[in-house]
Amino acid sequence: MLDAQMLADRYVAAWNEPDATRRLEAIAALWAPDAQTPGGAGGRRGFGALGRLTFGSSEKNGVRFRAAPTARRRGDVVTFRWEMLLAGSETVLASGLEFLIVDDKGQILVDHPFVPA
Repeated sequence: MLDAQMLADRYVAAWNEPDATRRLEAIAALWAPDAQTPGGAGGRRGFGALGRLTFGSSEKNGVRFRAAPTARRRGDVVTFRWEMLLAGSETVLASGLEFLIVDDKGQILVDHPFVPA
């Protein structure tokens, strides 16, 4: 059975991974091959697009991410809150909500991020 908090922790770990090869491996383990992140100009689909989305997002910008310990699952939906912190500190710079649709194996099919304006 899929543990929602474990999925949330693995999700933010992928964003925090500084090594490109390990980051792509984490993405491949989390997301289904044709997973999508709607939004923008048609959204992003597939591992390559997701890898570019997360590329250097944390280390390069001096931030890190963490999942709040309140992840929940209901059927094929997992939700969790995350925080972006200044690297090396507890200063929260931003926060948001992830609304994920997962398959029977627990891989992410659709990722709907909500970031307050």
